[in-house]
Amino acid sequence: MKKIYLSDSGPKVSPAIYGFYRWHESEVTVTKVEQIVNLCLDLGINTFDHADIYGGYKAEEVFGKVISNSSVKREDIVLFSKCGLNLPHESRPDVRVKYYDTSKKHILESVENSLRKLNTDYIDVFLLNGLDPLSDLEETAITLRKLKESGKIKNIGVVNFSVFQHQLLSSYLHVPIVTNHIELNLLNTTAFDNGQIDYIKQRYIRPLATSPLAEGQIAESSALVPLRVRGKLEELAKKYNVHFESVAVAWLTKLGALPLIGSGNEARIRNIVKAFDIDLEQQDWYELYYASKE
Repeated sequence: MKKIYLSDSGPKVSPAIYGFYRWHESEVTVTKVEQIVNLCLDLGINTFDHADIYGGYKAEEVFGKVISNSSVKREDIVLFSKCGLNLPHESRPDVRVKYYDTSKKHILESVENSLRKLNTDYIDVFLLNGLDPLSDLEETAITLRKLKESGKIKNIGVVNFSVFQHQLLSSYLHVPIVTNHIELNLLNTTAFDNGQIDYIKQRYIRPLATSPLAEGQIAESSALVPLRVRGKLEELAKKYNVHFESVAVAWLTKLGALPLIGSGNEARIRNIVKAFDIDLEQQDWYELYYASKE
């Protein structure tokens, strides 16, 4: 896979990115993580997305062990991590309820923990996983800027920020936000309607699409809209001589979006990568878009 710039200010990344956001705690073993990492690297995916909470707060540490015990050089991979969202877990007795924290204290602690667990000196892109309305936003922005100046984080990103949240943080930050992870797939196109896609492009950022296959619903759901979308995808799959999941992801890449893979299914990962070989015709794109509407 030829590496591309994440934005006009961001790093080069693989066109598909692998994330551990759907991993359950029981899945996060050295063997399983190593298997997925090796598969991704073989397919040309060198960009990995983490967060402190993923895999029951275990994914970063296990990934760090896998990379440390491999022949992979740190400079040959791109690491994302994030903080802000806190979830109740037995390892976090202090967390009683799902809540957001983007305070200076929490950001600094999270960065240090992620650096230690990932066994690295720097994080290529550090993201706020949601915005805490109770935090002092100026202090949040200053903290992120200082971390960037220190070299501990190289770039700053956000997760599912609305247009107004994106603008608000930017007004305090005074350094580029290089990515906004948004949910976008053929079963969820709200990012077109709420302005996220337009604003992301206005900021010269590539949309980064989480759940590119709608968490398997495109392939498995028996509801009306998924069935209609799948029927159109299967029709186009014959035309392009690929699996229908590849066509679903090609619909995203036609937008310039980068799919954020969360599946642990090898065949599904390969289907997503195959999408980059498809030059989806414009009218085919629109047929799929209309099929996704109620």
